[in-house]
Amino acid sequence: MRKGNRLPIRYIFLTTACFAIASIGLYGMLTLSSNSTQPAIDQTPSPQIKLSGLHMTTDEFKNKFNGAVGKYRLNGLSITRLDMKNSSAQDTDTFEYVFNDELRLVGVVNADESIQEIRLYGTGDTSEPTGGIFLTAIATLILTTNSEYTYNDAQDVIQDIGLLDRDVNQSDFDGATVRNGLEYRFSVQDHDHSTFEITVAK
Repeated sequence: MRKGNRLPIRYIFLTTACFAIASIGLYGMLTLSSNSTQPAIDQTPSPQIKLSGLHMTTDEFKNKFNGAVGKYRLNGLSITRLDMKNSSAQDTDTFEYVFNDELRLVGVVNADESIQEIRLYGTGDTSEPTGGIFLTAIATLILTTNSEYTYNDAQDVIQDIGLLDRDVNQSDFDGATVRNGLEYRFSVQDHDHSTFEITVAK
């Protein structure tokens, strides 16, 4: 008789425990969901919140870029210092970093100190396959603007643009893809100038 009574009690206990755990989990999900939507509904954005562009300052960009370089051991690509240039046009400033004679990085910064767009300029014979440090720099920029991405994810973006499907040897090549609200575009001009840019998708 005792053995027959233990089984239902055990089931009742387990069922009660599972229900309690599920209730706690549901409450937590509802609380997180409520908290995540609360600022957008009840609070007016302050000037310190990055409102536009790529949602990072130049210092944040440099740190994330160098972090990706260190994590994946991408030698020769670390940024030591971004050269800032003041501009009166449309309340934007620019910054520049020269990796070498054939690779240069340029960015535009909004009035709220958020980076608006980034461009990577490469020079060289476009009749040759795109590769080496230029492709590595492109992958690093993709990793910088998507902190949750792995190097394989960055390669997927490059694949979507078309750089891994064929040799980029046409003067009118222009390929792009959109990920997480950002547009990644690669183009070739004048047979010896290539540009990779990251902008907010329209």
